[in-house]
Amino acid sequence: MVRRTWGNGTGMSSQEPNNILPTKVDTTTARFSHNQHAMAKLVTELRNQENVIFQGGGDKAIENQHKKNRKTARERIDMLLDPATGLFELGEFVAHGMYEEWGGAPCAGVVTGIGEVHGRKFMLIVNDATVKAGAFFPMTAKKVIRAQNIAIENHIPTIYLVDSAGVFLPLQEDVFPDQDDFGRVFRNNAVMSAMGIPQITAIMGMCVAGGAYLPVMCDHILMTEGSGLFLAGPALVQAAIGAKYSAEELGGAEMHSQISGTVDFREPNDHLCIARIRSLVSKMGQRSKSVFSRVESEPPKFAAEELYGVYDGDAAKQYDMKEIIARIVDGSRFDEYKAEYGETVLCGYARVGGFAVGIVANQKTHQHQTDHNGNKRVEFGGVIYTESAEKAARFIMDCNQNLVPLVFLHDVNGFMVGRDAEWSGIIRAGAKMVNAVSNSVVPKISVIVGGSFGAGHYAMCGKAYDPRFVFAWPSAKYAVMSGGAAAGTLVEIKVKQLERGGKKLSDEEKKELFDSVKATYDEQMDPRYGAARLWIDKIIDPLDTRAALIEALEACALNPDVKEFKVGVLQT
Repeated sequence: MVRRTWGNGTGMSSQEPNNILPTKVDTTTARFSHNQHAMAKLVTELRNQENVIFQGGGDKAIENQHKKNRKTARERIDMLLDPATGLFELGEFVAHGMYEEWGGAPCAGVVTGIGEVHGRKFMLIVNDATVKAGAFFPMTAKKVIRAQNIAIENHIPTIYLVDSAGVFLPLQEDVFPDQDDFGRVFRNNAVMSAMGIPQITAIMGMCVAGGAYLPVMCDHILMTEGSGLFLAGPALVQAAIGAKYSAEELGGAEMHSQISGTVDFREPNDHLCIARIRSLVSKMGQRSKSVFSRVESEPPKFAAEELYGVYDGDAAKQYDMKEIIARIVDGSRFDEYKAEYGETVLCGYARVGGFAVGIVANQKTHQHQTDHNGNKRVEFGGVIYTESAEKAARFIMDCNQNLVPLVFLHDVNGFMVGRDAEWSGIIRAGAKMVNAVSNSVVPKISVIVGGSFGAGHYAMCGKAYDPRFVFAWPSAKYAVMSGGAAAGTLVEIKVKQLERGGKKLSDEEKKELFDSVKATYDEQMDPRYGAARLWIDKIIDPLDTRAALIEALEACALNPDVKEFKVGVLQT
């Protein structure tokens, strides 16, 4: 009898596929060093700006908060979280560069993020009273709503530490009435309660006007001495009905615990209030566990520090996205799907922190492809072609079929254009990919590594396509098209308009116009601009990509409910 062997000479089939990604990175080259320095500079600039943002309203405002015997938002968070864990902060750059005419609003006056209390993940929403007394600017409301939406999507229990003067009245028209404005916060409180998502609120300062509804719509309400909870403060009551009352009489902790019965726990100070929260959390039960596959985690085989040198932000240069993946996924293992087809989009299965994931990534090296007519062609890295869109659509559907969360790594210029692309059905293929992304029911997480332009941004699960989390590297660029392309197009339109009016621009005037438009466009492509407007949840150091993905996947796993996957009318 002849025993068959399969490649390992043992007479037995190998138990492991050959799926470890190789590396061709040469860390000694000038280009690698250049890339390292460029990324390090971006990260340093980011960290310096974060340090300023974390000061909130500044030293004087912090001192005033302490004089009231109250801790700052970040001090309260440090007291609340388990030792040596820390906050996975979301939205640090919200409102960055905005509201300058009002003195700015660092962090939009509210700190949000995911942290551990007694080993359990919570969404924290904490007013920063050092920033305009914790008043709600338009972006403050939107930031709180985004945090609530993340909690809703992922079934994350939520703790609110309230210390807010209410709506910032000079901008009330942009805070009060719309679907994603102040009132949505309380609607979300009710929805979360109906979904069985635990909510705990501690009033640790002022909680006035419409904002007073937030704590009362939560499961547990705590209040510290010296705090106030009322629909109208003393000045407004006197103006409205002519009666004079003290703040304590209207809505102090003693009144609400003894007379109105609104407060569940009255605490003397911040320390004891937070101790009570931790005690309550320690007694909370937990619902059903995750349906997503997770095994023991394994570190990548290649150093994360090399990511700085691997990524190349020069549009004229190429880099291999597989080198990025190899430094993020467990064991650098990647089961590539249809590896020889539609190669400008990489698809494959991997694990991150033990979690099974499907990865959809833009390949930035040019690829040699044979079309359906047998013609050879070069496909440009970062561009989505008909074949790559069809492959990605099918892969995304497979991941939904098998309950595999999706991770999208963006560095996309857009879809291919031109006669050949149109004849190949690029619009139809793109629509198929967008359909699959739109109707995907498994968790989706997007990481914007480089460019994320045009319809390519949509197909790669941009913000409009409900990713559970959107992260961006400091190198990210986020717009309809690149700055140079946009400036060239806009200048050409402007020149033609002027020429129709009888004015002809000199070459110098054209260049001046081009530079002006490009500068504006480049500013708007900066990830901080997008993060300020909540298009991005967090700008991350590339070295933290794996940790951020694990944090996000752990949050996603808290929601075991996955809807039935349907795509409707699918272009074929």
